[in-house]
Amino acid sequence: MIPVILSGGMGSRLWPLSRRLSPKQFLPLTGETSLLAMTVQHASQLPGASAPLLVCNADHRFLVSEQMAGLGIAPDSLILEPVGRNTAPAVAAAALYAVKTDPEALLLVLPADHLVPDTTAFAQAVAAGTPSAMAGKLVTFGIVPAYASTGFGYIRIHRSGDGGGSPISAFIEKPDQAKAEKLIADGDCYWNSGMFLLRAATYLQELERFAPKMPPMVARALAASQRDGDYIFLDHDAFSACPSDSIDYAVMEHTDKGLVVPLECGWSDVGAWPALWDIFPKDDQGNSTRGDVMAVKTSDSLVISNSRLVATLGVDNLVVVETPDAILVAGKDHAQGVKGIVEALQAAGREESDHHTKVDRPWGSYESLLAVDGFQVKRIIVHPGQRLSLQLHHRRQEHWVVVRGTAKVTCGEEVSTLRPNQSIYIPIETKHRLDNPGTTNLELIEVQIGDYLGEDDIERFEDEYGRV
Repeated sequence: MIPVILSGGMGSRLWPLSRRLSPKQFLPLTGETSLLAMTVQHASQLPGASAPLLVCNADHRFLVSEQMAGLGIAPDSLILEPVGRNTAPAVAAAALYAVKTDPEALLLVLPADHLVPDTTAFAQAVAAGTPSAMAGKLVTFGIVPAYASTGFGYIRIHRSGDGGGSPISAFIEKPDQAKAEKLIADGDCYWNSGMFLLRAATYLQELERFAPKMPPMVARALAASQRDGDYIFLDHDAFSACPSDSIDYAVMEHTDKGLVVPLECGWSDVGAWPALWDIFPKDDQGNSTRGDVMAVKTSDSLVISNSRLVATLGVDNLVVVETPDAILVAGKDHAQGVKGIVEALQAAGREESDHHTKVDRPWGSYESLLAVDGFQVKRIIVHPGQRLSLQLHHRRQEHWVVVRGTAKVTCGEEVSTLRPNQSIYIPIETKHRLDNPGTTNLELIEVQIGDYLGEDDIERFEDEYGRV
């Protein structure tokens, strides 16, 4: 059984913590470990599980690799999508890859950003569904509803099933409150988890039946892909031309092979801020707080601070999330609409939709400390043994001051070593490179001066990470 971890989502309803370049699956939202790491761990511990196969956005490949390395789990491969095309093409790419080496490959398809607290119950459900999946059924796991939720889709079953799964009667979109309560009262509906157990070949056959344009396009993207170590870069043009659709819409709503296996494991899709309010511990007033928070005469609210004191007074049923460059204040009942804020930010070209002030890079990170017209100040951290690309900038000059560690600096034809309290000037249009030859983090302050300070003002000539 191959765990297929789908990690291409953006988690926009959890803005401002979740952003395009650091979405929710990579964040430790519910504890010390990220949702991706928890998903990979519990999937890899299942009996008969092979090395996981991850499908993610190409922009996230270094984040995925770093987290996999932190777990000590070597993936089979990382299939990298040049653009998002929803779950049906993503699983098709994984299935096509898997059947090349094993025509009978069994795939356990899991979103990277869901929470499964009771891993024993999850393992039992997978074991219960395996015979049906091996026999050619498309098994999905239906979450036993804990309450009448309007935030999830539902699956209605025929009551003729056994322990190996019940046939699907209908998929139901997210209902209003009255309909949700009726679905619960009917007793034959489950929350739609988006988790699947299926033979790769069966899925491809059903996809060919119900979405015939999709498989050949994904096949072309995989055939024309480029491999670099664990990374499989799907061909941009072929994959971009592929229709965008979910597994449910493309296959599961049409096939007669679908089965539901019940699952009761404390599951959450962590899809919006109220889900975290449900998960987090609460005080006597029903408040869930994280960070430096002072909640006075406040009730039933979620308040998160990341960089400074957040105080609330005389409010209830709110979501307040503070980050260094953006603060969200929303009625908890309106939290599903946060995605609209992200769309508005994107339409306005605002960087707050894409990244935080601190941006992770494969070599370390940079953090914007001050940005005004004409100059910008950054804190740069380079991990031991890492180095930035050989590059130049056309519209800015830079000053570097080392504050911790040792820097090896290439500037034009000169190579020099800098230690704390030493600095160097990088002129405009000059090739330069920064190395950390030491055994501890290199930390420096960078002052950029120029008429344009965007991250796209960079021309790379050599790069350890394939970004030339």
